[in-house]
Amino acid sequence: MERAELTIAVRRTADEVWLVLAGEIDMLTAAQLSNVVNEALGDSPTRIVLDLEGVTFCDSQGLGTLVVLSRKASRAQSLLVLTNVGDFLLRVLDITGLRSALMIRNEQSAS
Repeated sequence: MERAELTIAVRRTADEVWLVLAGEIDMLTAAQLSNVVNEALGDSPTRIVLDLEGVTFCDSQGLGTLVVLSRKASRAQSLLVLTNVGDFLLRVLDITGLRSALMIRNEQSAS
């Protein structure tokens, strides 16, 4: 089995952190995503934006990680926002009932 890959590019603005993801969010990469978001929360940003345009797959571990990170951000008085969420992931979020547990916005990434 080929190892899943996830790349995360980090861009910071005055009050938010943009994480541009590409690849798969699954049991092999969810911890990597958690580590990057936890590190970003250490800077106490107003918002952490996960740009998911490049995400090609997300399994149940990935979905759970997104929900846990959203709650963790909320406890840290930050907001975790998903943007550029693909149709496949929106369908999965609808089917699982998790769409209401996450903040999803369509917006342009920070330059």
